[in-house]
Amino acid sequence: MRPYVICHMTASLDGKVTGDFLSADASARAIELYYELNRTFAADAYACGRVTMEESFTGGFYPELSPYEGKVLPREDFVAPYGKPFFAVAFDRRGRLGFRASVIEDEDEGYGGAHIIEVLCEEVSDAYLAYLKDMGISYIFAGKTEMSVDTALEKLYRLFGIKTLLLEGGSVLNGAFLREGLVDEISLVTAPIVANSTDKPLFDGASMNAFTLASFDARDGVLLSRYLKKWGASSLRASP
Repeated sequence: MRPYVICHMTASLDGKVTGDFLSADASARAIELYYELNRTFAADAYACGRVTMEESFTGGFYPELSPYEGKVLPREDFVAPYGKPFFAVAFDRRGRLGFRASVIEDEDEGYGGAHIIEVLCEEVSDAYLAYLKDMGISYIFAGKTEMSVDTALEKLYRLFGIKTLLLEGGSVLNGAFLREGLVDEISLVTAPIVANSTDKPLFDGASMNAFTLASFDARDGVLLSRYLKKWGASSLRASP
């Protein structure tokens, strides 16, 4: 079993999801609606790649690991004690993110208070693992040198009981999920703006996947649309 995965993103008219267009006045209402919708999903967890996690939550902070040098830890999953079963999943293959607490500190109730789970590859340093343990941050392994998203999702379901996961980028992580056929639903908030050619697409390195339009709405010039995976996606949703 694995969580039901909803890719929830703000996009430009030409399908970009990162770039300067997100801070443009024309995108302001779309950003507001994105966060409003985020809270309505009532998901057990949200997932981001390393770059998105840095930009949105950690501000590029990286810990001093010298106190942990010389530590040797087995490559075994670690479930730290946590309170509310609400999780922030960071796909961070080599262990480059730094956190000042074991939960995300954010005023938005859709993000703040989430217990952090680092998804790593076994090539991560022992010092970094010792730091995570010392901070009370959970971690799981999803491959030796390359990340298996499928393995990560199975562990997130089994070890933490995560039944619904919001996938919130960036485009590289979104693409990794899509290529393994692990995006069950897409929720798009489309801003009335065309992005720069250098901005990143919704799915980087995408493979062909068919979806059906489940619903759409327009609010203040912003298009809200939801798509279900065309074959059997609804059957993957775990019981609450």
